[in-house]
Amino acid sequence: MRFSFASLLRNAFSAHTGWPEQWRSPEPKAAYDVIIVGAGGHGLATAYYLAAEHGITNVAVVERGWLGGGNTGRNTTIIRSNYLWEESEALYDHALDLWQDLSQVLNYNVMYSPRGVMMLAHTVHDVQVSKRHVHANRLAGIQNEWLSPEEAKAFCPPLNISRDIRYPVMGAALQRKGGVARHDAVAWGYARAASALGVDIIQNCEVTAIRRGPDGAVTGIETTKGPIGAKKIGVVAAGHTSVVMGMAGLRMPLESYPLQALVSEPLKPVFPCVVMSNTIHAYISQSDKGDLVIGAGTDQYVSYSQTGGLHITTHTLDAICELFPMFRRVRMLRNWGGIVDVTPDRSPILAKTPVKGLFVNCGWGTGGFKATPGSGHVFAHTIARDEPHPKNAPFTLERFRDGRLIDEAAAAAVAH
Repeated sequence: MRFSFASLLRNAFSAHTGWPEQWRSPEPKAAYDVIIVGAGGHGLATAYYLAAEHGITNVAVVERGWLGGGNTGRNTTIIRSNYLWEESEALYDHALDLWQDLSQVLNYNVMYSPRGVMMLAHTVHDVQVSKRHVHANRLAGIQNEWLSPEEAKAFCPPLNISRDIRYPVMGAALQRKGGVARHDAVAWGYARAASALGVDIIQNCEVTAIRRGPDGAVTGIETTKGPIGAKKIGVVAAGHTSVVMGMAGLRMPLESYPLQALVSEPLKPVFPCVVMSNTIHAYISQSDKGDLVIGAGTDQYVSYSQTGGLHITTHTLDAICELFPMFRRVRMLRNWGGIVDVTPDRSPILAKTPVKGLFVNCGWGTGGFKATPGSGHVFAHTIARDEPHPKNAPFTLERFRDGRLIDEAAAAAVAH
């Protein structure tokens, strides 16, 4: 059933009890054409585009927990494309283009809000790096602009631009097309659309092994719900990618870190945009519910924990209170952690692997959510055609062997 004004009105007369399930929850079949490991935003988007654009509908998405229960449900929902290098600019701007009408394409309100993303500069070095990003983006046709401290405050009135704070604001880079979306709605929208096209979404189904034939090619997976056959497997498991890929005998150039975030009590609309600061490891926006969504930098140790150290969030809140003094008396409601997978050059891997039939989408670090539609779109192309899309062609495993790195550490906006 499509969402529309007519369907909403019709179901209102039955107290909205007539809506069907948003997606099917079938038992796994014996075999599929493609198996996607991981039912987060990227995995579900990949399955959707495999069905919608490549006609491959005999697809299973297997998830050891619940749909969207990993990093997709734990991130701070920021969307932007103001990265430095041409390879990253092309990939993230492709995603930003897809965000524009994603609600209409999926017939599901993902609550995309292009309210602007402003990245602060606090030192002379920050100013130089930020202006370099602005110029690089504009050369690539990507919207980005430089603001003086006064212009930054005019765009975001709560910002403190006085010179007597620890890290005074010396300017900011602003991407007006950037913004936020509702993370759960993105996962639900892709799941609903993929399921409607015939994709099986199998939750509470943990992968325990990847099966390979005599020629080394993949033949399927072993799961807690039994064996499932497939000639193509796409692994989209975020912080646990190394564990899953290890089942196929591949060692990945990844480290997994806890990344923390927290939200405040609900407030009336007071914060108009997204503000980020790499120097002080903090970023903030206000959700449609009214709570302030605050993110920190990664913890400085590798771990599969989803908790993190209290001193990290304390340091972040010190910085937020200094930049936005009006929030000093706001109560924090809860905090949580996710597990981010980080590559040596802080750029993702979207590629075929040396194992025939095995593909991997990983290494997004702290920037995975913003790339969700673009990542799924190009990864589906790579799986369906057994060759990379032009936009993800540079993001190979072999670049770490050949030295063709895409160093985006400075553009990540969160230290990791």
